[in-house]
Amino acid sequence: MCRLFAVTSEDPLSPMMAFQALDVMREGHDGSGVGLFLSDLGGPFEELKGAPILSGIFTNDGLKRLDQFMMNIGFMTKYKLSIKIPKNPPVGTPRRDIYLIRAYEYPETWEGLSESEIEHRLMMVRLQLRQMGEENEEMIVYSFWPDVIMIKEIGDPLLVSKYLRLDREELQARIILAQGRQNTNYAINLYACHPFFIQGVATMTNGENTAFVPNREFLSSRGFPGYIGYQSDSEVFTHILHFTLNRLGLGIEAYKHVITPLQDNDLEKHPDGSFLRHLKHSCRRLIIDGPNCVMGCLPDKTLFVVQDRKKLRPAVVGGRPGLYAISSEMCGLDVAIPDRDRSRDFQPMHLDTAVIHPDRQEVKICSQTERLPLPH
Repeated sequence: MCRLFAVTSEDPLSPMMAFQALDVMREGHDGSGVGLFLSDLGGPFEELKGAPILSGIFTNDGLKRLDQFMMNIGFMTKYKLSIKIPKNPPVGTPRRDIYLIRAYEYPETWEGLSESEIEHRLMMVRLQLRQMGEENEEMIVYSFWPDVIMIKEIGDPLLVSKYLRLDREELQARIILAQGRQNTNYAINLYACHPFFIQGVATMTNGENTAFVPNREFLSSRGFPGYIGYQSDSEVFTHILHFTLNRLGLGIEAYKHVITPLQDNDLEKHPDGSFLRHLKHSCRRLIIDGPNCVMGCLPDKTLFVVQDRKKLRPAVVGGRPGLYAISSEMCGLDVAIPDRDRSRDFQPMHLDTAVIHPDRQEVKICSQTERLPLPH
């Protein structure tokens, strides 16, 4: 199993909070890898909310190719964070040339484009850079999006965080997702490391998805260029959520109805039963098979956690107004927010979606038995 930790805060936090929470849960991960997603950024990036930020790992030659490519399509550097790498990485962590975090100015030719067109083009640039990097392993590109930074690496989460000095002020954020990885493959591909991201949607998973093949085939057949990759069977969760929000036009309350629909006899009694039966039939190849616990962040900075029907992966959510966290284990939550009211902690069950909206005032629990806020 992996271990997951997510936090949302009114004030920017250091990623070290998440790494300390992962460290007390270390019996649930083997230290083989770590993934970090930051959004609602503080520090210098807070002044660059609309500027796309490129996150990844590059060789020296790869950086030269990147610079030439970005210049050719009209992107100019607006701000960059330089991570000076110590000579000796932790045991098991490869020696890299460059960890890149760079904000760009949009090309002048993009002026006047709609938001949806800009979002599409940003995704296509990321996919092209990823393809360029896969040709000779000179680039690993995790994200190219406004107000998002992603870092992934092989090794123990706490050791990697100290090695890269991730406690620096420039990396503070109000939304943090972090995963301590349990390696289930013989070779570690960093694209298989959680969290996963597409167009403002990020998720990470503890579990296994034996319905991965039909999930992947359905998504791949939609004609959407971003539904590719799948070095991990958990990346489909991110793409299914993106599909739910962007293609179906539904909210987070409907996500579980797509991945774990109600039984037919329960649909008979549901106030939206007719719609949900149609949704279940239309998206039947997106039904997952676990056990899985999925945590994630929506484009509007809403944090959430869901379980599948088997409910064999732990999760707890708790905190106080202005600061809430979701953790695979209670001890992670205790380290992160020790001064919370523990009697208000909530462990989601198989019908629940626990949601923390951007105002960060409470944890809202949505049940699959309740009426959906359907679009008009």
